[in-house]
Amino acid sequence: MANALSPEQQWIRLKSSAICRGHGLVHRGELVWDFDVKPSPLSRTYRLRIRFKRFGLPDVFVLSPNLNELAGDRCLPHVYSTSPVRLCLHLPKSDEWMMNKSIAETIVPWAYLWLFYFEHWLATDEWQGGGKHPGEDDAKK
Repeated sequence: MANALSPEQQWIRLKSSAICRGHGLVHRGELVWDFDVKPSPLSRTYRLRIRFKRFGLPDVFVLSPNLNELAGDRCLPHVYSTSPVRLCLHLPKSDEWMMNKSIAETIVPWAYLWLFYFEHWLATDEWQGGGKHPGEDDAKK
């Protein structure tokens, strides 16, 4: 795929982005980027980690705080895994994110939105972020 952005190119874009100030590195073809997110002025601060390998999909993990503890006895909505918490930010086969797109301009803002909707869910038990939950049957609409 000629237009695919490499982990090194993604690192450069993350490093120059105003909304994902953080730090990271590319080692053996894998990008790891850690940064803090505060989805609204009244929000807590979350520590996220992005992992991305060439020709793969970016994974976003919540390092802190512990979302499972914040959720109490409720199951976390819209995640791929809960230990560690890996956010569901897009449908992998929908072309919402493709390898020629900048992680800094897509995945990072989507993570901010996910956390904004998560905080709303904590208060209301309603997921307002849209999308389809992992494992949900395509026939269900």
